[in-house]
Amino acid sequence: METNDAYRAAKRHVERKIGFAIHLSVYVLVNAGLILTNVLFSPDKVWAVWPLFGWGIGLLFHGLATYLHGPGMNWKNRMIEQELKRNHASH
Repeated sequence: METNDAYRAAKRHVERKIGFAIHLSVYVLVNAGLILTNVLFSPDKVWAVWPLFGWGIGLLFHGLATYLHGPGMNWKNRMIEQELKRNHASH
């Protein structure tokens, strides 16, 4: 059972990495288009930095959540294990 849990955890982590890679790719492509549009059609007013900055903050947090295991992760896993034990004991 432990190897099955390890497999599921590894699969979830790989899926999170793929999700982040897709998010990063879309961010780069869309913002490159916005910057190009800004430069071509309104070079006197720089507006493309705002979506770049705002979306960049979201992308940063997505990356941190994907690649850094915060201290809360172990706490969360312990709570899940306790809940499973409690449910198993009541049956």
